[in-house]
Amino acid sequence: MALRRLFLHWLFPAAFVLPLWLFVGWIVFSGGSAWGLLWLFVAVPAVFVSQLVLSLLIRARGSVRENRAVSSRDLLGLGAWHLVIVVLGLFDSRVFFPLLVLSIVGALVLFWSTLAQLWNEARGAVTVLHATDGTAYIPPVRERPTQPVDAEVIVVSESPRPR
Repeated sequence: MALRRLFLHWLFPAAFVLPLWLFVGWIVFSGGSAWGLLWLFVAVPAVFVSQLVLSLLIRARGSVRENRAVSSRDLLGLGAWHLVIVVLGLFDSRVFFPLLVLSIVGALVLFWSTLAQLWNEARGAVTVLHATDGTAYIPPVRERPTQPVDAEVIVVSESPRPR
């Protein structure tokens, strides 16, 4: 649980650190060809935007806000994707293209996985409450009180009879 909570706090800084790592890796590990520079101008904004969108979608889920931790699926998926991006920043020509394809596919899978989790949580679900002794129970369904319809009221005032 601690790792999942730590990963939740890593989501937004990762949107800045991972693209910066790609830029630094390009400089340090001699990815300095013209194609590498062109790739860098596409990859850095793509990683930034995709990480930002994924972070917002993950934080939009009620379970994440309640537990203050990402789900196990998020932890495994984002952890693997971040690892692929870090290794991609080493610019090793032997594995560069397969890692590039893996990072793109990984981003798409993570996007759909995150949307699926958000959709499943947003659907109407059974709410389980817990009593003070820890017993779980499903609260009874409350019917919405119907608003009384204001009927038309006709007031007839009586006038006193003349005598």
